[in-house]
Amino acid sequence: MKAAVIESVGRAVVTEVPDPTPGPREVVVEVAACGLCGTDLHILQGEFAPKLPITPGHEFAGAVVGVGAQVTEVSVGDRVAVDPSLYCYECRYCRTGHNNLCERWAAIGVTTAGGAAQYAVAPVANCVKLPEHVRTQDAALIEPLSCAVRGYDVLQSRLGAHVLIYGSGTMGLMMLELAKRTGAAVVDMVDVNPARLETARRLGVSASAANPDELDRPQGWDLVIDATGNAAAIQDGLERVAKAGTFLQFGVADYATRVQIDPYRIYNQEITITGSMAVLHSYERAAELFANGVLDPDVFISDRIPLDRYPEALEQFAAGVGRKIVVVP
Repeated sequence: MKAAVIESVGRAVVTEVPDPTPGPREVVVEVAACGLCGTDLHILQGEFAPKLPITPGHEFAGAVVGVGAQVTEVSVGDRVAVDPSLYCYECRYCRTGHNNLCERWAAIGVTTAGGAAQYAVAPVANCVKLPEHVRTQDAALIEPLSCAVRGYDVLQSRLGAHVLIYGSGTMGLMMLELAKRTGAAVVDMVDVNPARLETARRLGVSASAANPDELDRPQGWDLVIDATGNAAAIQDGLERVAKAGTFLQFGVADYATRVQIDPYRIYNQEITITGSMAVLHSYERAAELFANGVLDPDVFISDRIPLDRYPEALEQFAAGVGRKIVVVP
């Protein structure tokens, strides 16, 4: 079969690899679409300690074309979205319900072959059936949405909150949509990319700007969310949190990123600084939200690029052109 492969740091190719074979409790999915994510760029850059070569792609959906001997939950022909998370269920963190912090954490498309291919293998437990009205090629959005749902679990946001989001890429826009639906009074957005800000305006952001100083919120925001991973944005956002407010580090920064905090202000103004890592008990909820129309796929997916052009798609994504880019085998 044809698959994208990150062969070494900085090098991605499309090549032929052996067809996958399912284990007893696994299925083979014929991939309909696979989304690109910042994680894919980190893998390309040699981060997240993956063993290369690897077929990336942790945001994907498709049709079941093969099942293992012990699979009864799905059948050939069923359309599914796939939760890429792989946990050991044995370590301290798994036993205390923090599976996303598993000591042996792994993921399809990160540590094992993923969905940037014609076919992919997944545990049947990770497959969520799609309702008839959901287009399979759109369902690659469910995985990033499940990360956003996890972010809002961490925030425990309250009604009437004032929210500021840094970054109007896919994840920032998803956080915008969830903020609107969790009772935020105000949702503002900051981005230096005017095309992306225009999409935020289309989705109903309260106010938007390239610089938060233009937003005229002198008391700050109750919830500040970084969806960029950019050091300058993070530093600025930490200083915009209102008293008793919360800063969520949602964007993936590289390992070398550093910012400064003001411990006295954190103490004196009771500011919370927290993070959200990947998916935790949120994939099925995201699938249901998606089926109920929480996102408009035609707004979120800007490009559908053939798998043969995977390296080109990565370059476009790295350049910040478009919104969600999916590759189509």
